Amino acid sequence: MKWQLGWALPLGSLVLINGGMARAELGVVYPPAGHQTTADRIFFIGAASPDAPVLLNGVPIEQRSPLGYFAPSLPLQLGPNRFSFTQGQTHLDLTVLRLPVSPALPSPPGLLPASLQPAVDLARPLGEPVCLGAMGPVPARVTATLAGHTYKLYPHPHPPRLAANDGVLTNQVAPQPEQDGPTLYQTCLIGDRPGRLGRPTYSLTYRGQTVTATAPGTITILAKDDWQLATVTAAVGVARTGPSTDYSRLTPLPRGTQAMVTGRQGEWLRLDYGGWIRASETKILAVAVPSQSLIRGITSRVVGNWTEVYFPLQSPVPLAVSQTQDSLTLTLYNTTAQTDTLFTVADGLIDRLDWQSPAANQVQYQFRFKTRQQWGYKLRYQGTTLVLALKHPPQLGGELPLQGTIILLDPGHGGEEPGARGADGTPEKTLTLELATRVQAALESRGAQVVLTRSEDKSRSPGDRALQIMDQSPTLAVSLHYNALPDNGDALHTAGIGAFWFQTQAHDLARFLHDYLVRELDRPSYGVYWNNLALTRPTAAPAVLLELGFMTNPVEFEWVQNPQAQAELAVTLANALTAWIVQATQ
Repeated sequence: MKWQLGWALPLGSLVLINGGMARAELGVVYPPAGHQTTADRIFFIGAASPDAPVLLNGVPIEQRSPLGYFAPSLPLQLGPNRFSFTQGQTHLDLTVLRLPVSPALPSPPGLLPASLQPAVDLARPLGEPVCLGAMGPVPARVTATLAGHTYKLYPHPHPPRLAANDGVLTNQVAPQPEQDGPTLYQTCLIGDRPGRLGRPTYSLTYRGQTVTATAPGTITILAKDDWQLATVTAAVGVARTGPSTDYSRLTPLPRGTQAMVTGRQGEWLRLDYGGWIRASETKILAVAVPSQSLIRGITSRVVGNWTEVYFPLQSPVPLAVSQTQDSLTLTLYNTTAQTDTLFTVADGLIDRLDWQSPAANQVQYQFRFKTRQQWGYKLRYQGTTLVLALKHPPQLGGELPLQGTIILLDPGHGGEEPGARGADGTPEKTLTLELATRVQAALESRGAQVVLTRSEDKSRSPGDRALQIMDQSPTLAVSLHYNALPDNGDALHTAGIGAFWFQTQAHDLARFLHDYLVRELDRPSYGVYWNNLALTRPTAAPAVLLELGFMTNPVEFEWVQNPQAQAELAVTLANALTAWIVQATQ
């Protein structure tokens, strides 16, 4: 799990009161020395001798595991918070700095430099609003001068602060009132002519004092003939709902996809169908002709273990894919259908193909399958022809139940990425590799071919592991992890098996594995989550990520590091995978 990367021992300020050289058993693994957080509370993970009490700020830690592990939580005040642990003659001091969520005003009060908009260069088409904004004290008079015009900015009430996406994992999702801080002053304008307007200069008058500052980004208004045609040069173009990685992902765009650029913001381009993409993943073409296409004559054929569907287009247009349990829908943008004849091969995967045009310049193709489980898909452009490859189910056979399957196991983390640490400092990367080798042996004994993303303690990025799933197209892929919590989580009372999925084709697998492990191992349930993770995004196979217990929970960590318990977990997981594959192929 990602929450607690990079921990190192020893942590904090360890003092041996008796001056001896013997190793002290008291240790705190998290938080690290000098830890900073915006959370309103913090948990402490550590270990000490179970035969003597441990005091935290002079108060005994009451709830500890049989081996002496502990994970109490305490509230944090803004600023430095000092904590003291004591067991016998051993003493440990830690300081945690709580930072404010809202930015602080400069002194004396004036414009907040980081708030001046635009923060990066931006371009918008003629007729589209462009908003100016700056933060400062209230009440104040704020104006912005741009291209010879002066605009008055108005204060806006603080909107509720939304929790981070990971709040779902700790059931902390309710919007919170914004803390006291600078007020946003804002106005919006519509450029009356194309061209480069430059950088707005802001002026704030407060209590008789006036300060000015210029925004770092320039504003450009685009004429229609200024728009450019971009083509995706990355193997997979990452499209998003907005111009930063804070925004949600859309269906990836295959290499060669073309679309008009309708806006820019820093390093991001807005494409005409609505998605944003990094400029570094594209190239601007010399001919700025809008990417529009007719489509006719869709056909399909079986190629190995795939049914390939061919969409002949005049240009490689943007697209989107959505799935339900028993269907897949492909949407083509900037496309007009002249689709009067379709052909799906009889020995392929497709039971029925339907199409409709839900909006101008959009065409949707919906596939119904002969099997109830979808096993994966890939998209690519061959020239201007889009190829949708749909994977067939595995062909089971022979004396062993998993003969004919390829199962990819991903032992989480590795090398310089230790993952979470348990109360005694054991890193997650060690436990996931040990578990993966046990599961591998159990699956191979059932006839499966097993592929590991790593077989030793080495670093490998999540993106590289996801690409391996796409390249090798296994029957299914399972990423193995042990869990941890963000700072405001309740480490002492949070435990259990969790399963994460992203593509609809993996939902049934995630739910089945979670339910099977919880039931057969008599473990707590952490739940089944839709989550946009690198190892759940691949489309070439049902791919899930399992969190098989919390490193941060003192009692559950004893189970996680128990060799007999993990041997039982490995066999049970192999049984679960076998049962799901057999059931899904019937």
